[in-house]
Amino acid sequence: MHTLQPHWTRRLLAAFAVVASMLVFVTPAAEARVYQYCGISGCSAARSADSIWESKGYPATRGWNNWPNGQCNFAGGTYYNRDGQLPAGHRYQEFDVYPRACGAARDAARIVVDRTSGQVYFSPNHYTDFYPMY
Repeated sequence: MHTLQPHWTRRLLAAFAVVASMLVFVTPAAEARVYQYCGISGCSAARSADSIWESKGYPATRGWNNWPNGQCNFAGGTYYNRDGQLPAGHRYQEFDVYPRACGAARDAARIVVDRTSGQVYFSPNHYTDFYPMY
């Protein structure tokens, strides 16, 4: 025979479910930050990667590219600036910083090239922070 939960238990569980679902909507999204200069760990690797990407003409299509020392690196295509942290109305492309074997998992470090102005930004954490490279 099936026994029912006490009335207060059902109400408590229902209230908890409502509060938990509201927390998902109340939690604010993290805002991207743009800094004045690139002085953190990873900036020199980003500069090096940018130099190589620039020598390749900043490929416009997504995909793996041959890299020095027999490795590969990924050109990610268009960066859409949906957070609006970088200058509006510009065209951006994104590229991975750290090379790896072709087809390997990508990490969070990117350079973003402003194709309108030529400014290059380093984002060590997948677009949460931007550091200008020049």
